[in-house]
Amino acid sequence: MPGPPGPTPSDGGNVASDPRSPKPRSASPRRRALIAVLVGAAIAGFVYFVVPQIAGLGPTLRRLRGGDLWWLALGVVLEAISIAGEIVLFRGVFSRRGSRIGWRISTEITLAGAAATKLLAAAGAGGIALTVWALGAAGMSSAAIAGGMVCYEILTFGVYMVALAIGGFGLWTGLFSGRAPVGVTLVPALFGTAVIIVVVSMLFVAAPAERYLRRRAGASKGRVQRWLRRAAALPRSLQQGLRGALAMTRRRDPSILGAVVAWGFDIGALWASFRAFGHSPPAAVLVMGYYVGTLANTLPLPGGIGGVEGGMIGSFLAFGVNGSLAVLAVLAYRTISYWLPTIPGAIAYLRLRREVSGWRASDRSADVRPGGAGAGGHEQAAPPAAA
Repeated sequence: MPGPPGPTPSDGGNVASDPRSPKPRSASPRRRALIAVLVGAAIAGFVYFVVPQIAGLGPTLRRLRGGDLWWLALGVVLEAISIAGEIVLFRGVFSRRGSRIGWRISTEITLAGAAATKLLAAAGAGGIALTVWALGAAGMSSAAIAGGMVCYEILTFGVYMVALAIGGFGLWTGLFSGRAPVGVTLVPALFGTAVIIVVVSMLFVAAPAERYLRRRAGASKGRVQRWLRRAAALPRSLQQGLRGALAMTRRRDPSILGAVVAWGFDIGALWASFRAFGHSPPAAVLVMGYYVGTLANTLPLPGGIGGVEGGMIGSFLAFGVNGSLAVLAVLAYRTISYWLPTIPGAIAYLRLRREVSGWRASDRSADVRPGGAGAGGHEQAAPPAAA
């Protein structure tokens, strides 16, 4: 599954890099209660809608060992190609002439970030932290990291939102074959369309939106003021990231196809998992069931374990897919998508730590030499958004 959402940068860089930024606070009781309610609702929905479909499926679950190995092997291959697409996109966004971000480092950061995301699935927080740490150690400025992360996520999740809109509206209007419950077709389609409109509008309204939020922050106090100040940085960050993505598109940078490959071949692994135990649902149903179910990855569950499975199974049940088949296919797919990047990702993380240690030693040597460039001479002059 493609990489995690990016961070919310502040003006000219990461919020954490600004000494004037308020110190991190532990989650308030109200926020903890809200998270508990959301998780409880997700669990209740899983128990109410999905567990009845799984209950009594002991013989069916034992069929996991009887799936067609050739189809499952194809799923592994398709998932590996999906990961390769992420690597291509990452290198295309962050690599610059003379920088340390080449193919090998891009591969290590992508794999290690994917492993961290699996272990901490709350909106990809683990993957974000690791990626920012590695890019900073490579000599990238906070502004370059922030701009690149937003550009990367716009390219990645632009595909996601476009697919939600096309698939959802297509099923709801009857353009595509398959059942069309409003909750898993029209609602996600409207959500995807709204996200696209908001992001694209930042090309034109970022400055007034920022001024408005800053005025509201000035008239507010306490937690609301701090939240509005952080929110005020979002319009300009989205604008810069979007300009970077559009610049890559205008110069026909082939690396942007990595986002399509990453999502498409990940869905292909799910398709192969369905075929391993029977037949696959119609293409539009497969795509919408995948994307709607993937939204459960934002829940603060370790590795997303349980959340994504329940979300996908519930989505496919809503589309009328046989419950036994949906359970088998989703569990097989999640086994492939979870473990395939995790073990190589752990190895990549260990290699990356050694790389970072070497970079820091090299940078310290450069600093103490007369005329040293500082930071190893690898400071990025311009983030992708300025391309």
